[in-house]
Amino acid sequence: MSKLIVVGALLTSISAATARTFTVKNACPFTIWPAIFTDLNVGSAVPNFATGWEAAAFTQVSFSVPDNWRSGRMWARRDCDFSSNPGPNSCLDGGCNGGLVCDPHTGTGVPPASLAEWTLSTDPNIPDNYDVSLVDGYNLPLRITNNVGCPVADCPVDLGPNCPANQKGPFDSVGFPVGCKSACLVDPNPTNSPNCCSGQFNTPATCPPSGVANYHYFKDNCPNAYAYAFDESSGTALWTCPSNLRADYTLTFCP
Repeated sequence: MSKLIVVGALLTSISAATARTFTVKNACPFTIWPAIFTDLNVGSAVPNFATGWEAAAFTQVSFSVPDNWRSGRMWARRDCDFSSNPGPNSCLDGGCNGGLVCDPHTGTGVPPASLAEWTLSTDPNIPDNYDVSLVDGYNLPLRITNNVGCPVADCPVDLGPNCPANQKGPFDSVGFPVGCKSACLVDPNPTNSPNCCSGQFNTPATCPPSGVANYHYFKDNCPNAYAYAFDESSGTALWTCPSNLRADYTLTFCP
């Protein structure tokens, strides 16, 4: 019994030494339902927290995330009701397979959804990568900060009210737009489109921002976020932080 206790304590110590602290804040004046998804085809390390939870207004949670978390994302869902038909349609936007707790294999968010994305590194020669992405559209303002002085990634503006008419929505019960769809989401031919960077437009050279409808609406309002799939050329889409600094990150909704 004592050996098990010692081993358990050792594993806990090792885990603590190779993890970062992530804090998720709901600064919105209403309840949201944050979610986490890890692409398990890329890496097996996952945060030490539920993949979905309810966050009342002005609350926050903190949890451990492994140093080698790869291809991970967080977002928030709006206007959810899991009492019937729990699944991707339980929320007005951002819903996932699984209901409140997103399925670890298929529980990505239903667009439109503002995404916060990370790939952390344990190699001192490879930095952490992180970004705020509007590639799947927008549903909430959000900001990624850290405790070591690395750049801020964010989309602090409510893009819903002034969203181009054909991309605006969905709408809540009083007709307020709680989302702004990407140009790809409303494209009639998403498999071969410059709006989706798909088909013959599937490279940075063949899919410049000039070919993406309303690119500047997203990028001008949220210059520190991905406005479309190949937005790295803007220089303000993908952010890095030296991995040897072992940054802790804070994600704030409605910053």
